[in-house]
Amino acid sequence: MTAPHLTIVESEQRLPWDQAGAEAGLPPADRPGRAVRGGPRRLRRIGPNQADRPYRRFGLTPLSPVIGAEVSGVDLGAPLDQELRAELRRAFLEWKVLFFRDQRITQEQQTAFARLWGELEQQSLAPGAPGPGVARYVKDAANAGFENAWHADMTGRPRPAMAFVLRLLDGPEVGGDTLFTDAGAAYDCLPAEVRSALEGLRAVHDLTATMGRFVPADEIARIREQYPPVSHPVVRTHPETGRPTLFVNSVFTDRIEGMEPERGEQLLQYLFRQLQAPEYQCRFRWTPGSVAFWDNRAVQHYAVSDYFPAGRVTERVAVAGGVPF
Repeated sequence: MTAPHLTIVESEQRLPWDQAGAEAGLPPADRPGRAVRGGPRRLRRIGPNQADRPYRRFGLTPLSPVIGAEVSGVDLGAPLDQELRAELRRAFLEWKVLFFRDQRITQEQQTAFARLWGELEQQSLAPGAPGPGVARYVKDAANAGFENAWHADMTGRPRPAMAFVLRLLDGPEVGGDTLFTDAGAAYDCLPAEVRSALEGLRAVHDLTATMGRFVPADEIARIREQYPPVSHPVVRTHPETGRPTLFVNSVFTDRIEGMEPERGEQLLQYLFRQLQAPEYQCRFRWTPGSVAFWDNRAVQHYAVSDYFPAGRVTERVAVAGGVPF
């Protein structure tokens, strides 16, 4: 028996991602991807059962109404007591990404801060890599960045990372910003018929999906053998807040399961565009000593590659996550 969600998706009903509208002679405003959506988007930063309370132990400056905030008055190199940790976790869940400036911390202190939130995750895909620890990313004229695409990190694993702590070691005077988008707000603002059609859908994620341009074929084959493609829900439920969030991204999501390939790709492109709306985003300009701490279950990010031939050096620690559901 065909699953109910596939009955909806594969029916003759025309949904917003279908490309048949242009051939049917619809006016431009009614064609998929071109309709004008007038009026404000109805956005919410926290879940319906969460209370919007102030923070007592630190200052907090929002970067947008729904996502991203700078935290002041916290030294990440010093021990954090239980009350401060609880408030930081609440801010992390409510704002999805927290930024700390002027943090003159060591690699060991960065790792210790990451361990407060869970076990660390191995990030390297290289054979014989050491255990969980810090990954360093050096971007210069000889090693240009490939991160300038919206994505959640490492979703091609059965248990994608829960969070990341990224520290800037060296960067350009101008450029190299990072953008973050709220995947929960993006889901909330989908038309009701689209949210209904997404129920139960799953997508295949592959760590090697977009590596072909810069990784040799034998290396792709090795990574694919070590980390075979996995299936995740198109809409995942955040395990702590309960909010539904879009969980497909342009770097690692390969296809929609059980859907004709062309129509599945049209759906993915429609959802990718939805995630790119500025109303769901914040933008962070890095300065010396900056640290970003983001919820990989709730956001996607885009590292802007606009600073070459200048260089940028960062170190990142991953906190292990669970199976998306």
